[in-house]
This record gives sequence, structure tokens and C-alpha cells, in this order.
Amino acid sequence: MILVDWQIIDRVNRGHILIDPYDPGLVQPNSLDIRLGDHFVWYRPGDGVIDPYDRSSIESETEEMNAPYFDIAPGMFVLAETMETIGLPDNIVASIEGKSSIARFGVELHQTGGWIDAGFRGTITLEMCNVNVRPVRVYAGMPIGQLVFYTTERAACPYDKKPDAKYMDQRQATLSRYAANKRQD
Repeated sequence: MILVDWQIIDRVNRGHILIDPYDPGLVQPNSLDIRLGDHFVWYRPGDGVIDPYDRSSIESETEEMNAPYFDIAPGMFVLAETMETIGLPDNIVASIEGKSSIARFGVELHQTGGWIDAGFRGTITLEMCNVNVRPVRVYAGMPIGQLVFYTTERAACPYDKKPDAKYMDQRQATLSRYAANKRQD
């Protein structure tokens, strides 16, 4: 079941869903608007292959900055963070969706990483891309997306209990930690 406005407010007020900072004015009929943080990470253009199992290739040729705004060039891919830190209990999951008004500029909010597991805590890393032919400026603090919350049965092993939870308590835009996975040959 998708939580509606009064249920989101109730779960936040009772501490079942943690949102910090929390602004009740961002609650929508079926979601909670989330805002863009001020940390951005991107890959510099080049020919170096990114190997998912090689941490050094994942972390090389990157740039990062904290800034009040960021201009996303046409075709550019950038990781960004949400201003909000969230925390989910073992029976609520969330998905992140882009805001239509931002999508109309050609900015995609996430590539495929739009699912937030029960038990997750941290900021959300956004996988942003500009498919417009012109640069688009995004500002820290602007509503950039929305979280949709779903109630589920209690997870037997929520994210915060998994020994391989690579992104638990992440802060700032976080590069892939795929290299922590064991390669299957």
C-alpha cells in the first residue's frame, strides 16, 4: 500500500520514518518532496574503462565539489546527494521519482537506482543525467524529486541488518561500491 499524506506525516511524527531535515510543507498527496544537496561527483571525459570489479578504476578520473548550484552539461552524468537523510523501518520501503517540472528540462533523476530498501539509513545518491541540448542549472535546496513510501510485511533481514549493506549510513554523493561484490567467473 502506498502511504498518503496524512500517513506520511503520522509515520514521521511517530519516528517510524526518519527525515532530517523535515519540512511538513514538502508532503504531497502520495509522496514527500526531497531536495537537492550541495555535493556533486562526476567522471572526467576520457578513454579509461570503468571496471565494476576494480575499485581504483571506479574512483579514478573523478571530480567532486560542494557548491550552491551545479550546471549539468548536455549528456553529462553526475552523482548528487539529497539534502535529506532518511531512515526506514523494517516494514516500509520507498522509491524515488523525479519531479515532472525538472524532467521537462531534460534532467533525469535516477538511472535505475530508484529503490530504497526497508532498514536503509542515509542520504540518497541521485544518478542525474541531462538529456537536453542545453545545460541545466540545479540548485542545492531545490525540490528535485519525490519519495513514495510503501508498507510491506516486516523484512526478515532489513538493509541495516545485512552484513553486505554497502551504502548504509552513506553521506554525500557516493560512487559505486560494486567492487565490494565477489566476482563470479
